[in-house]
Amino acid sequence: MQDITLIILAAGSSTRFNKPIKKQWIRVDEEPLWLYVTNKIASYSSFHKIVVASHKDELEYMKNFSNNINFIEGGRTRQESIKNSLSQVDTKYVMISDMARVNIPKSIVKELIENKTKAHCIVPFINVSDTVVYKDKTINKDEIKLIQTPQLSLTSKLKESLKSNVIFTDDSSLIKSNNGTIKYIKGDIKSHKLTFQNDIKSIDNLKSSSKNIYTGIGLDTHAFEENIPMFLGGIKIDVPYGFKAHSDGDVLIHSLIDSLLGACGAGDIGEFFPDTSIKYKNISSTLLLEKIINFIYNIGYEINNIDITLIAQKPKLQKYKKSIKTNLAKIINIKPIFINIKATTSEELGFIGRSEGISVHSISSLRFYDWKNDES
Repeated sequence: MQDITLIILAAGSSTRFNKPIKKQWIRVDEEPLWLYVTNKIASYSSFHKIVVASHKDELEYMKNFSNNINFIEGGRTRQESIKNSLSQVDTKYVMISDMARVNIPKSIVKELIENKTKAHCIVPFINVSDTVVYKDKTINKDEIKLIQTPQLSLTSKLKESLKSNVIFTDDSSLIKSNNGTIKYIKGDIKSHKLTFQNDIKSIDNLKSSSKNIYTGIGLDTHAFEENIPMFLGGIKIDVPYGFKAHSDGDVLIHSLIDSLLGACGAGDIGEFFPDTSIKYKNISSTLLLEKIINFIYNIGYEINNIDITLIAQKPKLQKYKKSIKTNLAKIINIKPIFINIKATTSEELGFIGRSEGISVHSISSLRFYDWKNDES
């Protein structure tokens, strides 16, 4: 077992990627890219521990993918994510890589480890082949180094260097600013970083996303309460009563959220929006749905279709179905034809038949975002 901890940084927001999916959640068959990269590098050596820094909104979901990885909430910057990750490190050395470097060769990792005692930070680089002009002056391209990851650092020196308030874009620059020693090793052009959407062509040797369909079921029930507004699917229903609930009680949206979360294996609505939190007291359920839709698209899914059944003795909902469908389609960003809404009664049986409340059942189906065939 090596005295090295491997850290993979996967907490970024992917704003420069300009796709409906965050790059760390591109699927290689069924495996998210962050996990594919982590497993690939981990297979090159027997690391003491593996740490993955996640975006705070995706941390709990990431934990579903492995029991052998230590997950930590990342920060707003790369440096903050490293600081958080180092709280899990108790080895002499640490190797840090960005999940966006997909095709790192085994030889690079091997050489980093072989040179670990030769400087405070071991860094791969590649040369520049084109002429370089900086501020209208041609400079010697032989003196230019394009720095890559992973980088291997002496843990104590990296922690000491992180006390600086200056932001650096890589570990070697940070350590160098703290009078640390750097050893450069030859990198590889295969370690190209996936940053912009055109960079996706550099990973064309990977499997496409799985074509499987993933289905989830949601069920929610709420009792009536007099003299409060009623909302269903974000549409105000013209009756003098609403739902007894912590939020606005939109039972349709709550059911729909659970079906969407079920389809992607992300738990239930209470895990995202606990009814013990004052933050969600009387909140519009439309806002909750918008957050879940954003989460689902970020983690690499697209929505196929939704089927909803409302079971209510009262109120009569037939005239609201089209408005609800149109509103949901706008929020979810799919065509209305892929949302079906049915309304029925319980034939005067049970609490629904006694007009004490209503129940909603939802089914949602998802698929992975097809990154290989998206030409947008």
